[in-house]
Amino acid sequence: MKDYLVLVLGVGFLLLAFNAYQDAKPTTKAAIYKEIKKYSPYYLDKRFGGLEILNREDRDFKEKPNNMEIFHRFEKLEKEWGKKHLQIDIDNNSLKIVDKNLTIKIIPFKSKRDIEFIHKYYGI
Repeated sequence: MKDYLVLVLGVGFLLLAFNAYQDAKPTTKAAIYKEIKKYSPYYLDKRFGGLEILNREDRDFKEKPNNMEIFHRFEKLEKEWGKKHLQIDIDNNSLKIVDKNLTIKIIPFKSKRDIEFIHKYYGI
């Protein structure tokens, strides 16, 4: 019975570790994300103490969530920014990046996966 107890505890800890890993993983991104990322004000800064979320537009903005939450918090900030600054142009099959009613960049959709990603990730 003691032999099985060690085996069951080992499998239990492996399952818990795998579950924690799955929860902390960031969302998979489409190819269009690399283009959008250039215009997003939020970025991850790698420091000796860990990762921090910083803002290019606001020097006072600095967040340092724990390692389990950092990618989820970063995605939440990007989604909030995206809802305000991204617009889908169905006529031209493209994505507009807008700031203060001024179009900064127009990115054409290369595939249907790009459109689906914008709908799912940014919610627009």
